Order: sequence, then structure tokens, then C-alpha cells
Amino acid sequence: MIGAAVPVAAVHVRIVPLLEAAGATAVIYVFLIIGLRVLSRRQLGQLTVLDLVVVLVLGSAVETAMIHGNTSLPVGLVSAATLLILNGALSVVLRHPRLNHLVNGGPMLLVHDGAIVHEHLVRAGLTESDLGEALRARGFESVDGVRAAVLETDGTVSVVADGPRP
Repeated sequence: MIGAAVPVAAVHVRIVPLLEAAGATAVIYVFLIIGLRVLSRRQLGQLTVLDLVVVLVLGSAVETAMIHGNTSLPVGLVSAATLLILNGALSVVLRHPRLNHLVNGGPMLLVHDGAIVHEHLVRAGLTESDLGEALRARGFESVDGVRAAVLETDGTVSVVADGPRP
């Protein structure tokens, strides 16, 4: 029938799961904001690969809890807390230079005395165009006049001029 009234009980049945999911999502959101604020002091621009992995896994860990909040909310919160604690513990362990180098790698020299170190460029998965773009972003038109260009562990390229710059 067109225009037939929908029974109130049917509307109630459809709204309750939505409200539960909204409530669970809000609880998880607040929990993650507090957890990330307490356990992580880095700025967004300083995220490492490990931090990115934790953020991605957190999304997966709490997804079910947000959708099926009534029974899986505690499991989602425990899962998220475990990930945050493990990430905090790993950041403490990575203060040891050798372990940090093992996990995060080290800086890589891309330009040495005006010459591109092609082997390092290939190992880093970069092209000469990528290098040129990074150099231009730092005010260099080419590798001429560059004493060193270093790919840092955070993905940025540091450039040291050959001499004083005008």
C-alpha cells in the first residue's frame, strides 16, 4: 500500500542499532583521542612508518566495536589500548640507537659533492626527477652547488650547500 503507516515498533528496531553504533563510535573516538594524546608526543608531521601502521591497525581494531557496540565495545577498547601501549613500549625500546636503526633505517646520502649517488637513489626507490623536485623545494636548481643531499629517516631530504649561498 502506498502511504501506509510504518508501525512504531519497526522504526524503533531500526533506530536502536544506529544509536548503539553512534554511541560506541563516540566512546572509541574519545578513548583514542585521550590515548593518542597521553602516549604520543610527536607532531603530525613527525609520524614515522611505525606510527602510521599503528593508526591504520587502530582503525581496523575498532571498526567492529563501532558497528556492533553492544558486545564488542569492550573488546575494541582493549584492542585499541593494547596497540597504544605496545606502540609506546616500542618507542621506548627504539631509543636504543642500534634497534632504532634496525627498524627505521638510517639516513641515506643521495648527492655527494655535486654528484648523484645512483645506487642509493635506486635503493631508496627514488628517481632523478624525485631528487630534482626535492632539491628545487630547497632552493637548488640542480645538484651543482650541493655538497650533500640526504634522505632522512622521516622521508625528508636535507640539503647542504657547497659554499655560502647568495
